[in-house]
Amino acid sequence: MPSSTSKPTRIAVLADSDTRWKWGALTAARIAPGPSMEAAEREDAQVGFELSGFLLRGRATPTARQLAEVGVTADSLREVTSVEFLRAMAEEEYDVLVLALVGGGVQAMLHGLKHAWEGRTSRPVVVTGYVGVVYEKLADGLLLRHGADLVLANSRQDAERFRAVYEGVGADASSVTEVALPFLGGETYTGEHDPYTVVFAVQPSVPDNRRDRVHLLDRLIRHARLHPEREVLLKLRSRPGEHTTHIEELPYQKLVQRLDPPANFRLVYGNMGEVLDRTDLLVTISSTAALESLHRRIPTVVLTDLGIREVLGNHHFVGSGCLASWDQLDAGHRPVPDEEWVARQGVAADGTYATAFDAARERIAELLAKPGGLGPLAPYYTPVTAPGYLPGILARHHLGPDGAPLPGAPAHDKEPGPVRQIVRRAARGAYRHGVQRVAPVIRRMGEL
Repeated sequence: MPSSTSKPTRIAVLADSDTRWKWGALTAARIAPGPSMEAAEREDAQVGFELSGFLLRGRATPTARQLAEVGVTADSLREVTSVEFLRAMAEEEYDVLVLALVGGGVQAMLHGLKHAWEGRTSRPVVVTGYVGVVYEKLADGLLLRHGADLVLANSRQDAERFRAVYEGVGADASSVTEVALPFLGGETYTGEHDPYTVVFAVQPSVPDNRRDRVHLLDRLIRHARLHPEREVLLKLRSRPGEHTTHIEELPYQKLVQRLDPPANFRLVYGNMGEVLDRTDLLVTISSTAALESLHRRIPTVVLTDLGIREVLGNHHFVGSGCLASWDQLDAGHRPVPDEEWVARQGVAADGTYATAFDAARERIAELLAKPGGLGPLAPYYTPVTAPGYLPGILARHHLGPDGAPLPGAPAHDKEPGPVRQIVRRAARGAYRHGVQRVAPVIRRMGEL
């Protein structure tokens, strides 16, 4: 474990979207061996780690505005392809590596890193996990993350489920480590603001059709008209043309243009924590913003207007005491959260959040101090256990079955020159335009 006189722990984070960068960077700060993040945030404390950020090039690569909104700064930050990242990991020394990626990306990097570190006497501790609530593809996502030294579970409930999946297929479950969501915090809610503020936190992919989105927007605007003394905010994730973790084909900014909201209704962007500072009632379908709100003990509602369905993710909140409809809210109903349910979700509204990452820090310190270093990464999926699944995952990242870069992989043998960088930026812009603007139109035309 680094001391005040030793060099700081070097941590690298690889992320593929704004949300995952936020999770990865904040997780890195919380799990760095040494003083807790709360202690490191004191003005007189010395930060015990250096953070290097890597943004995986793709449709959801964060924009400068999105990175600034997250509010996490890194000592260095660069955009890379999968092969470029693996080359950097082979050439540069780090103590901890956080993979903040979709499951397939984690699996590809685990195999690629195993190949890149072949023959090395030491390697970083590899950490991965989930950005928020795990309500779908539990087995698929978990097994794609198997092989990391630590697979972080954001709650006691998740830790139990994760271990059950790994043990059920005969995989090593010792990597599962219980923590909490790294972005919880802020002041505890103490009472109503002036004006009383209602916030609807939207999600890019839920619901996924115009009718349901218009319904939610119409009910939010109706609530604003019913309560002209209140401030009603529509909290948006991204501006038009930006991408987040999920594709948003029907942005609320465009839908609201066809309506006539009252003066007390506004669209807001920015850091969710700052918005919660002035929130009296948080409303959502199933966003992790609900957990942030519950952590602060802000009155929180998970909507049932569109049903309680797995596709919406609000089924995760069954038993929470937070489920309600707009009709009930308009009539003055305020749900009361179930304390036992909240405690099992890693929300830690009882004040235990400060110690939620202790076990992870201790585990990382133990691995860093292990005599002889760490052995090769050992994912559950191999060409033997998943011959019809794994090669396709690796190929999407230009990797062969052994994790080595495929011949002709982009920039696998050299840094891109100025001309290649210009061409790459132009191609990336065209690709994003196609994904964000053209493809949704084509899909809608196909539904006519």
